[in-house]
Amino acid sequence: MRKGEATRGAILDHASRLARRVGLEGLSIGRLAEDLSLSKSGLFAHFRSKEALQIQVLETTAAQFVEIVVKPALAEPRGEPRLRSLFRRWLEWARSQKTPGGCLFVAAAVELDDKPGPVRRKLVQTQRDFLKLMANVCESGIGVGHFRSDVDPEQFAHDLYAVMLGYHHASRLLKDPAAEARAYAGFEGLLAAARPSRERARRRGRQA
Repeated sequence: MRKGEATRGAILDHASRLARRVGLEGLSIGRLAEDLSLSKSGLFAHFRSKEALQIQVLETTAAQFVEIVVKPALAEPRGEPRLRSLFRRWLEWARSQKTPGGCLFVAAAVELDDKPGPVRRKLVQTQRDFLKLMANVCESGIGVGHFRSDVDPEQFAHDLYAVMLGYHHASRLLKDPAAEARAYAGFEGLLAAARPSRERARRRGRQA
């Protein structure tokens, strides 16, 4: 890796952590220059504008999420095993966001929901891409017979995302010690509702 690429990576890593504390709007080239003992002109050469910096932070965080959560999950067998891996790794990702502000995507969604512009568009596209991924994983479960043929993959993805947003609220704001258990209960409920009726009956018989 060349020195310029390494410097850019270090800047984005620090900017991503900072954005969790102060929000994307709180990021500035001046603040980063001060934190990292770099010149403003040098940072400007890397990003050219505050908006470009904010977009790069979102892209960097999304790439990390893909490497840590998505790619390992997609290596699992299609259907329920892949979906379980995706959910488990997603929860682990959420727990790992220890810095103030937690998950950047959740914080940015609140910060940017009514602020039109290229940064919001980037965040929206990132979230839509992930919803599409979840829907595709659900659809693959239909294809291998793990889920009913009439399950709506987009609705399943929406409901699963709602479970995770509920987890963030319960764990970070409410400090609910049962937040993770509740998230898993919600996830298992979605799976149970999606399975073919014979499979649900067989599993109930196992538990009896």
